[in-house]
Amino acid sequence: MYVVKSPLPDADLKIVSQALQGALVDLVDLSLVAKQVHWNVVGPRFRSVHLQLDEVVDVARAHSDTVAERASALGVSPDGRAATVASGSGIDAVAEGWVKDSDAIGTLVAALGAVITRMRERVAATGDADPVSEDIFIGITADLEKHHWMFQAANV
Repeated sequence: MYVVKSPLPDADLKIVSQALQGALVDLVDLSLVAKQVHWNVVGPRFRSVHLQLDEVVDVARAHSDTVAERASALGVSPDGRAATVASGSGIDAVAEGWVKDSDAIGTLVAALGAVITRMRERVAATGDADPVSEDIFIGITADLEKHHWMFQAANV
């Protein structure tokens, strides 16, 4: 059921809604993965990694809200429920328990890399269908790539 009538033609709306939903799932999971690692990181670089993880959480949460609100604006109900996130995320599961700082870095580099790859696919998919959503995906990708770089560069 559509409560809000989308300005997009149905074929374009289908492409864009799938891209927005996928991005929402990935961003919600990224925030959860980063927070899980944040709570469990240990090691000599604990503090710097701990703080860096919270930056990723903040960025992922802010972008997930932007994505969900874009979907709503187009008449698509966003789905950020736990089961939806668990079944649709492109991020590998995180091991339970304490995480050595170097492993935490590796986990975040891999998670960011997975989301960036899928986000770039969404940029390509939405360019013709909806340049507004494409622009959102470009901005998200830029922010995630910055954090991907920073995790790698600051923790060599």
